[in-house]
Amino acid sequence: MSSSSSSSLISVTALLPVAVVVLAALGALVAWLGRLGHGRGVVTACLRAALQLGVVSVVITWVVAYSMAVVGFILLMFGVATFTAGRRVTGTRTGWWWAGLPIAAGTVPVLAVLTGTRVISVTGIVIIPIAGILLGGCLTATALAGRRAVEELFQRRGEVEAALSLGFLPRDAAMEICRPAAAGALVPALDQTRTVGLVTLPGAFVGVLLGGASPIEAGIVQLVVLVALLAAEAIAIVVTVELVARGRFTASGGSA
Repeated sequence: MSSSSSSSLISVTALLPVAVVVLAALGALVAWLGRLGHGRGVVTACLRAALQLGVVSVVITWVVAYSMAVVGFILLMFGVATFTAGRRVTGTRTGWWWAGLPIAAGTVPVLAVLTGTRVISVTGIVIIPIAGILLGGCLTATALAGRRAVEELFQRRGEVEAALSLGFLPRDAAMEICRPAAAGALVPALDQTRTVGLVTLPGAFVGVLLGGASPIEAGIVQLVVLVALLAAEAIAIVVTVELVARGRFTASGGSA
């Protein structure tokens, strides 16, 4: 089986599975030799990605035809994002559900602006990938900001106590310590936006281009995606820091 069509970025050949397996094994081997502690995690992640993408590819074909199915699929993505980000922040089986608040706070208003201004349509084939991009960005931002904020509070709890002794309210004392650390979670999105077209051509640009659109149209789509992601992640980070400062997240290593 071979496909070398110019409309495809990846050629599906008999050697494609071999290439994927070799790359997964290489990543796992390097992680193991480098003592990163994620050798098995690389293999597991690759296997899960293959299985999940296979299932999702089949499911989306059916989902896009039914409005309620589209809503259900987006809610499923939201649930998985909440669980994943929450567990990354807390490292425990408790308190992870608070991650749903920043993820929703970042995704919902941005999606509302895009659909309300008719920049994107509400058809399933469009709304699902856009919602997925926003949810994924907010997941990463929430997990990074939350984890950094919680760890900072745990490691610098003496400074928090000192601030309290000076008359700071608990929330304000915690905010002074954790906000600068958590703010770094926005740096990846900022760097991606600043260097787009100079260092990389992100997936939205390439996908639209391969779909037959002009480079100008592809550039516009990518610009909308990047700006939307920045807005969504900024909101998610602010809400996450607020939750950490108010003690809603509790990490395995200590309390926020």
